[in-house]
Amino acid sequence: MKTRYDRGVLSDAEIERLRQSGLRLDRQGQFWHEGEPVKHEGMHRAFHRWIDRLDDGRFILRLDERRFCYIDVEDAPFIARSLRWEGDHAVAFLDSEREEALDARPIRFDEYGVRASVGGGRFPVRLATRAWQALTARAEERDGRLCVVIDGVEVPIE
Repeated sequence: MKTRYDRGVLSDAEIERLRQSGLRLDRQGQFWHEGEPVKHEGMHRAFHRWIDRLDDGRFILRLDERRFCYIDVEDAPFIARSLRWEGDHAVAFLDSEREEALDARPIRFDEYGVRASVGGGRFPVRLATRAWQALTARAEERDGRLCVVIDGVEVPIE
């Protein structure tokens, strides 16, 4: 199928090929393009704000419904730099410079750190030390396991 696309008419296959951006987000939250770090701070911040996820699980940078490109995400797409509590509501400050509610889902450890999620489970997030400390300040042992209450839900720390 041919689609109108800015300066001409491109096929769906051509548009799909153009969406292969060569962008990668590493485990430390640094964007890379074709092997070189993205050094422009404004672009780096914009890329973080544009992160989205398709229904099939692929991560993208989205400008609008039609305009997006694929990115390779080495680890979690976001790092929670800090966390604050509003009652039992946990609010994470992400490296995308926005705040998101931490989901009431299991929190787990892996070889790269502590994992949680935001966006209703759509986005994995890695907790930096300050965020982890704020979370564990509310942790309690219940029935032999460590958990924290988020939004009224007892969330295990696995």
